[in-house]
Amino acid sequence: MAADLEMELEERLVRYAAVDTQSDADSPTQPSTASQLDLQRLLVEELRAIGAADVVLTDYGTVLATIPATVDEDVPVVGLVAHVDTAPGFHASGVKPVVHRNYDGGAITFADAPSLVLSPEVSPPLAGKIGHDIITASGTTLLGADDKAGVAIIMTAARHLLSNPGIPHGRIRIAFTPDEEIGRGVDPRLPADLGADFAYTFDGASPGDIEAESFSADQAVVTVTGVSIHPGWAKGKLVNALHLAAKIVQTLPHATQTPEVTEGREGFLHVHTLNGTAARAEVRIILRDFELDGLAAQGDMLRRVCDAVAATEPRASITCEITTQYRNMRYWLEDNPGPVELARAAYRDLGLEPVEVPIRGGTDGSRLTELGVPTPNLFTGMQAIHGPLEWVSVQDMAAATKVCLRLVERVAKREQMAT
Repeated sequence: MAADLEMELEERLVRYAAVDTQSDADSPTQPSTASQLDLQRLLVEELRAIGAADVVLTDYGTVLATIPATVDEDVPVVGLVAHVDTAPGFHASGVKPVVHRNYDGGAITFADAPSLVLSPEVSPPLAGKIGHDIITASGTTLLGADDKAGVAIIMTAARHLLSNPGIPHGRIRIAFTPDEEIGRGVDPRLPADLGADFAYTFDGASPGDIEAESFSADQAVVTVTGVSIHPGWAKGKLVNALHLAAKIVQTLPHATQTPEVTEGREGFLHVHTLNGTAARAEVRIILRDFELDGLAAQGDMLRRVCDAVAATEPRASITCEITTQYRNMRYWLEDNPGPVELARAAYRDLGLEPVEVPIRGGTDGSRLTELGVPTPNLFTGMQAIHGPLEWVSVQDMAAATKVCLRLVERVAKREQMAT
């Protein structure tokens, strides 16, 4: 079975990665980009072709499907979730996946970027993948294994279950969401439409990883309105919005609270967009912390900085709007640990020691958990995501697929869940 799974996973990921599905935080549509629907429609066709039931593309851009139960017992409904969009922060059009077979432990080079090198020194997890088949892009784009590896894993597991009705499992619900990368992957209607007692996102990294704790996240938009006038007659009159926006950015605590200087359980403020004109400028900032009081403190500090800069130029208008994105899934999974215990047991069944670390980000599972569907995050094998060095091991994807199959079998057999 292992070789067949690996061949199917490779074929699926290579095919899915070539479809442009980059999301766009500036778009008001749902999903944010029409190109995501190209892959969603393909997945609808493939799900129907392998015999899935209840296949639908919702009006909010999510693909839903059912794998009917093969047992009569009243067992919990399990959801399997992955997102189809790729990150908007790096080139994602024209992805050309490359398979590097039987990795030898050395440097991997890229056809379209000869100076780019992927090695264990650059990405340490690569050191443990000698003999694996490694998939990268060609050097000028990200790969999109985040989260098309998860899509490929769930599709391969679904095809295997539907082709082997002798495998005991309860009703399984599948969801492929759009716009996860911009924090809009879980429509408020999804929990009811999914109809799962609990679920798993396949959107993590290394084999053995279980993520039951995520950042809590807010998004801030700072808008600076200056006074516009012809620069030739600007003395004493012009108030340059870009200068004030830059002053706000520079006043924030770069040395202690930005992504590039934080790790582990440390939160951060990340200025990810600054644009505009001398008349009006906009700064977009994401706020992240594992605790709500830490997140609130970041928001308070940002407002104080904006107020302080505004006080230096009363002719300008500076507003700071902070909106909620998602919350730490730990708050709910602590009270309902069953799905995490089940994942631990499935990992150990397959010889994987669970590694539980907080995710320095969020997944659709963060929002699903908050909305009543406990959804920890499991590994796919993807590494160095959101950039040109992104890679994934086919063998790690196969391990994740086996975990998926073992999870649903354990639920059907009502096997005791290890803690």
